[in-house]
Amino acid sequence: MNIVLIAHDSKKKLMQNLCIAYKGILIKHNIYATETTGQLVENASGLMVHKYLTGHLGGIQQIATQIETNQIDIVIFLHDPMIPRSQDNAYYNVFTICDIHNIPIATNLASAELMIKSLERGDLDWRNLYKH
Repeated sequence: MNIVLIAHDSKKKLMQNLCIAYKGILIKHNIYATETTGQLVENASGLMVHKYLTGHLGGIQQIATQIETNQIDIVIFLHDPMIPRSQDNAYYNVFTICDIHNIPIATNLASAELMIKSLERGDLDWRNLYKH
């Protein structure tokens, strides 16, 4: 499965810890992230991360394109709910694109853990059928 990791600055450490905790599951999949998040995750967990541009320099748009073309199976977006949507509109468009294209998205630690455990159990294998 192709998994995208996105984290606002205030959630990057949490993303690193999530990836350390679930490295055994995540290592079996393709991990994608924006440049900064990807580098932090690689350094902390040792996971190989395919990196897009930095988020504000076009990485979020690259991710959105991958979602729209059904090349992403899961999005884990640890966002800071205190950032007004008007200041971070490109990031919040990811939510809409995931909804339009039926891509599972986790937006906090609890839903991210559930998503990863579901991935391990095979609960998300339906994505393989959906792509064909």
